[in-house]
Amino acid sequence: MSRLRHRSTSAGEPAAPAGRPDPRADPAGDGPPPATEPTVDDAPAPTTEPAGPAPTATEPAGPAPTATEPAGPAPTATEPAGPAPTATEPAGPAPTADATGPGLTAEPAGDAPTPTGEAVSVTAGRGRWRTVAGRVTTVLAGLLILAVLTAPDRFDQLTPMAFLRVPIEGLIAAGLLLALPGRARRLVAVPVGAALGLVAIVKVLDLGMSASLARPFDLVLDWVLLDDGYAFVTDSVGTGGAVAAAVGLVALVVALLVLTTRSVLRLTREATGHRRAAVRVVAGLTALWVAAATLGVPVADSGTATLVGQHVGQVGAGLRDRREFAAQVTRDAFRDTPGDQLLTALRGKDVVLAFVESYGRDAVEDPEFAGQVGAVLDGGTRRLAAAGFTARSGFLTSPTFGGGSWLAHDTLLSGLWIDNQQRHDSLLASDRLTLNGAFRRAGWETVAVMPAATSPWPEGAFFGYDRYHDAAGLDYRGPQFSYAPMPDQYTLSTFQRRERSAPDRAPIMAEIPLISSHSPWAAIPRMLDWEHVGDGSIYRRPTSVAFNPKDVVGRSTTEVRTGYRRAIEYSLNSLISYVQTYGDDDLVLVFLGDHQPSPLVTGPDASRDVPITVVARDPAVLARVAGWGWQEGLRPGADAPVWRMDTFRDRFLTAFGPQPPTHVAAPR
Repeated sequence: MSRLRHRSTSAGEPAAPAGRPDPRADPAGDGPPPATEPTVDDAPAPTTEPAGPAPTATEPAGPAPTATEPAGPAPTATEPAGPAPTATEPAGPAPTADATGPGLTAEPAGDAPTPTGEAVSVTAGRGRWRTVAGRVTTVLAGLLILAVLTAPDRFDQLTPMAFLRVPIEGLIAAGLLLALPGRARRLVAVPVGAALGLVAIVKVLDLGMSASLARPFDLVLDWVLLDDGYAFVTDSVGTGGAVAAAVGLVALVVALLVLTTRSVLRLTREATGHRRAAVRVVAGLTALWVAAATLGVPVADSGTATLVGQHVGQVGAGLRDRREFAAQVTRDAFRDTPGDQLLTALRGKDVVLAFVESYGRDAVEDPEFAGQVGAVLDGGTRRLAAAGFTARSGFLTSPTFGGGSWLAHDTLLSGLWIDNQQRHDSLLASDRLTLNGAFRRAGWETVAVMPAATSPWPEGAFFGYDRYHDAAGLDYRGPQFSYAPMPDQYTLSTFQRRERSAPDRAPIMAEIPLISSHSPWAAIPRMLDWEHVGDGSIYRRPTSVAFNPKDVVGRSTTEVRTGYRRAIEYSLNSLISYVQTYGDDDLVLVFLGDHQPSPLVTGPDASRDVPITVVARDPAVLARVAGWGWQEGLRPGADAPVWRMDTFRDRFLTAFGPQPPTHVAAPR
């Protein structure tokens, strides 16, 4: 007899003990019959050796066969064996000799064993996990689509209650997909999912713009701002952080498109698999939406449709705005005014126009800032008064908020409302007379000092300054302070050394945007003795830095607001100290904010007003603006006049022209 591990069953083989799987179980998994009720159908297949003779009732059964020996004699009458299979009547299909798998061993012949109880349990467990995972995935898909449809596009509206709404757009899409036949349903589900992905991307862009510029993203005009945003992040946290942010943004865009499309496909498949229940749910939610909309309950939501309509309308609005602006550019009361009739009341004066980055109305009125910033301004008023200077202050309404400084510069200098990139580009293509252009026409040497200009400045050709100092040209040898390539005090010191200290020069009109108060309001320099500023290398000393948090990105809102306040204080102190140190009878300083800081600092719904101040020692200068109604000192009060920024050019040229105005129009 062969000594292979033979699993054929003879009539005398005993049944498996209770609680242990029977090796005679058939491969189909039905299990063997009880040992007391053997059947012919459940008998094992014959082996390659013929079966022995069937036992008789009078022959006692021999001992149970071992794994290496054939079965012994047949069982006794009390344990009757089933009829032995004959060679011509096999008990069942025999597995092939090479059959392998769970619970099987490679044998030349024999019955296939049944899976063990453990294997059956594992298989069943896996099935349950797949079922649970599928249901969880379906729920997550539904939550994602709900979030995309109900999410607001402003951070101040981003609350849990904002998502507890029924979006009409989702009900319409669900009804459409349920009504379509199979193939058409899938063809429609894919673009529906992709469209939802695009809606999600637009909402992310709107959220970013609402947090930084307090307005939605303009799909026609704002793409250029992505490059500016990348440059800002690079200057603030380094190239590595900027690259990581860019990669993260691209990954987010791809993920939103893929996930929304797959989510719609999955929900469509589940809904059509339970069509009757899905139809009832959609019908019930539709009735709820109609009832809520009728009663004015905010559960009924159509915000996504409104959002899409607004962004689609941007295309038409952009075209109309282009035509309107082209007409406005040509209307200019000072277009043909000769130079000898311009700015006659400022002859011989050096006029410095300084923009203080992010210096907004909140800096002088918000209780968290007003105490310290107000103390700087009030103290500066007293210090300048001791040096013989007086000041008048008011407010201007900026065309931008939280960023886009160049739009404010354009507006103030051109006398036109420049509140988007399209108008900026159109202005640069025009021959509009700017404020600095009027000074140049009247005989001043015009100078632009641009410490933040680290790349070519295409606007220079339009503004036409006689001299231009960018970041590289200012020859700063110190460290960068977050976004700011150099401190404001260094900028003013270099301007004084190169321009105002030059002998035998003509009067100067200079535009100087100061940038130490630019976000992220992290590293802030310390005020130094002007004689020690030099080439800026002194700022490498730790004692030259007043404030420099290690973690710029992870700061709390309170820490960010504190940094903003300190930065504004530093920029204002730089200007006040400059006038104290270098001011004379021929200096006229006009300084103002370009825009409010981001909503992270101001909170939602803040105004766009920025303070503006005129400082001079010559009383005749301020006599020309007495009719403006501006308040005395460096700090405008809450009831100070407010003008639109685009009105300043004409008011300034009129006030300092040949004939001082006898009447000034009321502020708009």
